[in-house]
Amino acid sequence: MRVLVIGGAGYIGSHCVRLLKENGHEPVVLDNLVYGHRTAVAEDIPFHNGDLGDKAFVEELLAEERIDLVMHFAAYAYVGESVTDPLKYYENNLAAPIRLLAAMRAAGVKRFVFSSTCATYGIPDTMPITEDLPQRPINPYGQTKLDFENCLKACANAYGLSFASFRYFNAAGAAEDGCIGEDHDPETHLIPLAIWAAQGKIPELTVFGDDYDTPDGTCLRDYIHVDDLARAHIAVFPKLDEPGAHFFYNLGTGKPASVLEVIRTVEEVSGLKVPHSIGPRRAGDPPALYADSSKAQKELSWTPRHMVLKDLIETAWRWHRDHPDGFAS
Repeated sequence: MRVLVIGGAGYIGSHCVRLLKENGHEPVVLDNLVYGHRTAVAEDIPFHNGDLGDKAFVEELLAEERIDLVMHFAAYAYVGESVTDPLKYYENNLAAPIRLLAAMRAAGVKRFVFSSTCATYGIPDTMPITEDLPQRPINPYGQTKLDFENCLKACANAYGLSFASFRYFNAAGAAEDGCIGEDHDPETHLIPLAIWAAQGKIPELTVFGDDYDTPDGTCLRDYIHVDDLARAHIAVFPKLDEPGAHFFYNLGTGKPASVLEVIRTVEEVSGLKVPHSIGPRRAGDPPALYADSSKAQKELSWTPRHMVLKDLIETAWRWHRDHPDGFAS
């Protein structure tokens, strides 16, 4: 399969590009490099610097590269920023990919894989989160993802678009060989921030609340290795051969870890202390969020390979240890 990976120079997209090639597919990358890194993509993979919302450009690219399937990883994903600048998120996460779908329709490309999020569920009523729970986003980031899921469903019904939407939890870790990993600016994810605190790159890590109704008082989250996410995205390809077929899957381990557990594990893996302090709770932070991924495991014959938190953090530690300045190292 010849696959256009939009956002293929970003964190999850670049890992997916590598696994596509390893599995015999032919990835082609489209990225505007606003948050992506050109060096995250191997030189022998076709790379196009451009905007997914440029319909004429994308339509021509789809035809020239003979694309069979499109994978979308190019959303903006800073929750706080989505609240303070919602138009930025509605333009990039909804309006631009709608123009992408129009370009795909014009070029006759009818297979699509979408990187969605558990943020579409908002604050769920029960745990673990299953795909049939109500979707009630509490911020524009989650809302734009849900709105685009609904757009995909309409296109499946009207045009025969086949798609899969993966709602995943906390992507983490790095490639096993340590050559690509997580490099965000700004960085908001717990595991890299804990590693940075251990390395002295930041003075300390702030733990937002220690009085939740959880075993140690800190929030529980589901950390899923980035390569496990990528493998699921590829595993769904055979299910997209039927016109109009569409699927929604949660991706997580189902084994949540607390903030303090992450800190202790980073200390164990690195041999360094993680200076941290306890701050007030953040508004909108649920005590626990974790996935029921049994549907994906059953229908895709997919199982996370990094079920142990220490194993996942070891891959992240190797990347940050060997690349102290990220891809600029």
